[in-house]
Amino acid sequence: MIRRYPIILALAIVLLVIFATSSVGGSEEHTVGLIQHDAGALEGYTLLGPLRSGTTYLIDNDGMVVHSWQSAYEPGAATYLLENGHLLRTASIDDETFTAGGSGGRIEEFNWDGNLVWEYEYATDRYFAHHDIAVLPNGNILILAWDLKTRGEAIAAGRDSRLLEDDELWAEQVVEIRPTGASGGEIVWQWSLWDHVVQDNDYFDANFGSVADNPQLIDLNYFNPSRPEGGEADWVHANALDYNAELDQIMISARHFDELWIIDHSTTTEEAASHSGGASGMGGDILYRWGNPQAYDAGSADDQMLFLQHDAQWIRSGLPGEGNILIFNNGNGRTPENYSSVDELVPPVDGDGNYSLTPGEAFGPDALTWTYEASTPTDFYSSFVSGAQRLSNGSTLIGAGALGTIFEVMPDGQQVWRYVNPVTADGPLAQGDEIPNRSNIFFRAMRFEPSYPAFEGKTLTPQGVIELEKGAVPPTPSATVDAPTVTPTSTLVPPTSTPVPPTPTATPVPVLLGDVNDDGMVNSVDSLLILQHVAELLDDLANADAADVNGDGVINAVDAALILQFVAGLLANLP
Repeated sequence: MIRRYPIILALAIVLLVIFATSSVGGSEEHTVGLIQHDAGALEGYTLLGPLRSGTTYLIDNDGMVVHSWQSAYEPGAATYLLENGHLLRTASIDDETFTAGGSGGRIEEFNWDGNLVWEYEYATDRYFAHHDIAVLPNGNILILAWDLKTRGEAIAAGRDSRLLEDDELWAEQVVEIRPTGASGGEIVWQWSLWDHVVQDNDYFDANFGSVADNPQLIDLNYFNPSRPEGGEADWVHANALDYNAELDQIMISARHFDELWIIDHSTTTEEAASHSGGASGMGGDILYRWGNPQAYDAGSADDQMLFLQHDAQWIRSGLPGEGNILIFNNGNGRTPENYSSVDELVPPVDGDGNYSLTPGEAFGPDALTWTYEASTPTDFYSSFVSGAQRLSNGSTLIGAGALGTIFEVMPDGQQVWRYVNPVTADGPLAQGDEIPNRSNIFFRAMRFEPSYPAFEGKTLTPQGVIELEKGAVPPTPSATVDAPTVTPTSTLVPPTSTPVPPTPTATPVPVLLGDVNDDGMVNSVDSLLILQHVAELLDDLANADAADVNGDGVINAVDAALILQFVAGLLANLP
């Protein structure tokens, strides 16, 4: 059969390249899904958890869904793919007190088959889980949570009453949970920011001291100039947790301070509430902070490096830049104009986890070791959410969450892969649709290589794209989603690589002709199957009747080319 159709087959292959290029190369009508896939992109699967959906997707580099998980809740923010193939995710539950961005309150664990195997709520009227979690090597989970203080408690601790516009203050805490049963957890360690504050506002209030002389403590009266002058309850707005097993330290991204903080996890809970103990000898005090020396009276606005950042993290061992810190620097408040960047810095730390600081000066470094920004910086600006991940090939995966866009850049800034999230609260968009402002936001995205342990023994068959065909109308979303049944078999296995969220099944398109693999959709996969069949590399087709697209009684490369033209929008309908 190959000898019978050499010219047609060759033409079909050429057409495949042309149409594939046109379909991802940024044509005017290509608004969502895969936009770019060039040589040099790291092979793997990207975890995407849209913030307006209960579905978490795993997509391949061609923008095809290979797996998904469904929850009854939208994400609180972060989602992680564990090495055992389970999805660990935050979930957003209703609350009347803690209503700021990133509000969660709940954690869920789903197995690969989508069964809910563990759930836990850390939510009362005084504390509430938000934004992020981190899995420890022993399987325990760190939870980032708000810790409400009343107006009276805040003033007694030294908060200036003029900075209590909301009549309450939310401090931050980190709690370590040991999962128990199908829906429980035991608190085994805890750190509270409230134990490590200083204020120079009132000599007669608690915690009085010099802010400049105590960089290891948090100024209780610091407020970001870009925030309300009267203060706000969500004073710190921490938005990320990361854990370093080699140092046994925790990193916290403090957005409203424009800083990252590092604390000692080797302490007991009692030591964590004090100023001594642990490997550092500093108890729960701040070991290292960076991004905004103004926050501890060690610099001016000219020294500020971070601007309402997200996703502060250590680059994992074995990756280019291992041990360095990578941050998505959102860029709100930069001068003269706002723009985002992804920044990498080398922290001044020795092998024992000690950070150098000259008394009276700011923590270093004063320069970055690598940064990514657009050629025209203001062309790249994601004002909230967002993250970045260093990959094994040296490139960096960037999730511009406020823009709904994920892209991979090489060390020199060259972009080699780009994908636009098509999922909104109303369901997937159709190709060519204009994207409503902030409708397709996500918190982070992460890529996992095919060798990641979660995929061992798993079938990752492309199931089609998430977005609908051009002109299609999304189905009306259900008013409610039934909560999954809990199966009490939680087996948390911590990841050695950075985790990532799962993927739901793409919405099928009701087309029969051309649907060669009988998956309810007509796409480039069907065309490739025909070519494999023509080349005698594939004996049978799942839906052979649909493969004869032009109805001439023969399945050949012409049928494959017609499908490609239809997928590329060059044909309104198949013959």
